[in-house]
Amino acid sequence: MVRRSTKSPEPNVAEVGALIGDPGRAAMLMALIDGRELSASELALRAGVTPQAASAHLKKLTGAGMILGRTAGRHRFFRLASSEIGHALESLAAIASPVRIVALDQSTKFERMRAARSCYDHLAGRLGVAVTDALVSREAIARRGSAFVLARSAPRVFGDLAIDLDEVHSRRREFARACTDWTERRAHLAGSLGASLLELFLRNRWIARTPNDRSLRVTPEGTRELRRRLDLTW
Repeated sequence: MVRRSTKSPEPNVAEVGALIGDPGRAAMLMALIDGRELSASELALRAGVTPQAASAHLKKLTGAGMILGRTAGRHRFFRLASSEIGHALESLAAIASPVRIVALDQSTKFERMRAARSCYDHLAGRLGVAVTDALVSREAIARRGSAFVLARSAPRVFGDLAIDLDEVHSRRREFARACTDWTERRAHLAGSLGASLLELFLRNRWIARTPNDRSLRVTPEGTRELRRRLDLTW
C-alpha cells in the first residue's frame, strides 16, 4: 500500500479549516466581513459566547494571522487581516448550506442582508449585483473569466461618478474581481474598483450602514441618484 507523505508542500488548508470550523470563531469572522472593527465584547455578543471563550477564540484567530487587534484604552478592537480573508469567507458562504429560518427576526435580517450589504469593502446583495449589471449594460465593464475589465465607455461612466480610474489602478490589489454573491448566486464587482464604488456611495450618503450587521440602507438621495445615474429603480 502506498502511504502518502505528511510533509506536503501544499498550503495547510486543514489548519485554516479547523479555525473557521468552530461555530464561535466562524460567527466572529462573519461579523467582521464588512471590513469594520468590532470590540471583543461585541464579537462575544454576536457569536453568542462568554467573554472568556471569546478571548480564547480571538487569541487563536490573531495568532493565525486571520484578524488584527488593537488596544484603545480599556478595550480591544479587531478586524479582518486582509481583503483576501473576506473574499475567502464570502466564497465559503456561497457554497454553504442555507440556515433554516425559524423566527421573524431571522427572516427580517436575512431580507435586509439580501437587499444590500457590504462584502468586506464592496457592495453585495441585490444592490451589488444590480449596480454591476448596470455598469455592464453601459459598457463600463465587461466580464472576462473570474474578473471584470474596463470596456469602451469606462472613462465616461466612471468619470460621471467622479471615480479616478488611474488612482484605483494604483492600489496594490486586484483591480476588478468577479465575486460570487452568496444570496443572489451571481457575480458582483469586487477588487479595488468595487471598493471605490462602496466608498463613493457611503461618502455621498447614497447608502448608510446599519449598526448591528453588515446590511446597507439605500437613502432617499441614493434612490434618486441610482435612478438618475444608472437607471436603477430601488
